[in-house]
Amino acid sequence: MRESLGRVGYLAGESTALVAYLASELGKPVLVEGPAGVGKTELAKALSRATGRKLIRLQCYEGLDEAKALYEWNYRKQLLRIQTEASDAGWERVQDDIFGEEFLLTRPLLAAIESDDPVVLLIDEIDKTDQEFEAMLLEVLSDFQISIPELGVVEAKSMPLVLLTSNNSRELTEALKRRCLYLWLDYPDVERELEIVRLHAPELDEEVARKLVEVVHMVRGLDLKKPPSIAESIDWARALILLGADDVDRSVLERTMSIIVKHRTDLDVVAERVGVKLQDGLVGRRQQAG
Repeated sequence: MRESLGRVGYLAGESTALVAYLASELGKPVLVEGPAGVGKTELAKALSRATGRKLIRLQCYEGLDEAKALYEWNYRKQLLRIQTEASDAGWERVQDDIFGEEFLLTRPLLAAIESDDPVVLLIDEIDKTDQEFEAMLLEVLSDFQISIPELGVVEAKSMPLVLLTSNNSRELTEALKRRCLYLWLDYPDVERELEIVRLHAPELDEEVARKLVEVVHMVRGLDLKKPPSIAESIDWARALILLGADDVDRSVLERTMSIIVKHRTDLDVVAERVGVKLQDGLVGRRQQAG
């Protein structure tokens, strides 16, 4: 599993690869928690690429309900059927007609259950929903089936590989956690992030890449509204390649730090705290001394 993920550009740690393997073999959902920007969503995308499965994504948000996650009826189409047939047929016949599958609008959860081929189902940022929505998910995650009152129970045609991601903004229910394998993802250490950056930006000079990663780690250590994600480290590396930068000094940082810093107040903090260290040559000395 680790090698398969590596071939599609995702450098998984041992625990990540192990949980992904067990999830695929045991048919268990995985709850992936961790700070924003550590690669939780990207793990689902990588599993999709590595296994050749289609990715179906449900992006969660406050107020998400069953109609947007499971299914809803095409009321306009139903109304047209009623209008065209009500005069010639009894109500009972029309009622049976309008609750057929042709009037059903499939949403991500039902699409994953109904798929003939195995899929990767990503339920992204589950912590943004409420406990009522979690309760609705229990049937899906326990038995991989969905109950539709008008049609009956729809059982999974193939076993989806399910990943739920959470930024840990609220505590999820114990009932949901019991049904899932658990994976905590954190920001990687310098060496692992350097591997990731070099994988996605191989043209960047190795010394520049290391200095870039060290600066990113320094920025994450500050009290910021939004620490830079791994994806933003990669974006910064690619930007330095395009600009032909041969060093990460204070000037380069000040001109390009909007790639990794996304709040006005954070820009001032990074420019002052990290910029000074770059000017004084405090970043990269350990490697030069070695």
